[in-house]
Amino acid sequence: MVGVGSAVPDRLVTNEDLASLGYDADWIVQRTGILERRYAPPETATGDLAYEAARRCVADGGVDPRDIDLLILGTYTPDQLLPATACTVQDRLGVTAPAMDLQVACAGFVYAMVTGAQFIASGCNKLVLVIGADCNSRVINPRDRHTYPLFGDAAGAVLLAPGSPEQGLIAYAWGADGSGADLLCRRVGGSRYPFHEADSVDGLHFLKMEGRPVFKWAIRMLSESITGVLQTAGMTVEDLNLVILHQANMRIINSAIKDLGIDPAKVFNNLERYGNTSAASVPLALDEAYRQGRVRRGDCVLLSGFGAGLAWGTVLLRW
Repeated sequence: MVGVGSAVPDRLVTNEDLASLGYDADWIVQRTGILERRYAPPETATGDLAYEAARRCVADGGVDPRDIDLLILGTYTPDQLLPATACTVQDRLGVTAPAMDLQVACAGFVYAMVTGAQFIASGCNKLVLVIGADCNSRVINPRDRHTYPLFGDAAGAVLLAPGSPEQGLIAYAWGADGSGADLLCRRVGGSRYPFHEADSVDGLHFLKMEGRPVFKWAIRMLSESITGVLQTAGMTVEDLNLVILHQANMRIINSAIKDLGIDPAKVFNNLERYGNTSAASVPLALDEAYRQGRVRRGDCVLLSGFGAGLAWGTVLLRW
């Protein structure tokens, strides 16, 4: 990684703000660990957040945007269904490389990062911009008491380039289980159920989540995925310097690291300030950890994203 960056909207929405709408602020904290989140204003879309995070990432890396030869954007809330939001971000950045969206919801950034790393490892590309961005506030139902308080809007980005033999991706594991597709989904808006005004009235275009089974799956998946990656690398949890898990729920995170025996001091969380930002979750936390000096050259960093699909991805890298 030769550059990192992130962006969040200015509008801050606290649990107390939601309490004024009839939500239980104490329940939100106790069940999720979230204190506040950010919502994008009407004039700001996913592509705007993605562009700002990418701009800061490029500045951090000190590179010429014209040298970027691949752009991958992980998102499930694109600006529009056609064309790919990555193409509009590419144009605004002054990048001339191929650009594509990758839709794996909350696992989108990790999937995009693994994909970008393969292009570099094969020698096809030398500078890949990977972005994770979502405007969740546009697709969550204000009447869904258990889901609405969980999500926020954000974007994060990294630049990948060839490194020394001691740097970069050490091991990874990714996968999907489509049998759980209905546990976390948006039914309306695609080719199976095209959008109609009546669907909007019924709220069928909003995100729907079956929280309990997703919760149990996430804990099990994290334990299996992280254990497998460490075994492949011939390492243990003691070798890790920094751990960033998808910021979905503190109870998931705490249960997973307890099961794995990971020192909580090595785990970076910002869920309490941003909520679940989907594909932006991991790169947003990574950028903040980097700015705080939590990661240095030679450190072993573990990143894991998981969500709708059901899909997951865990990567182990040396900074």
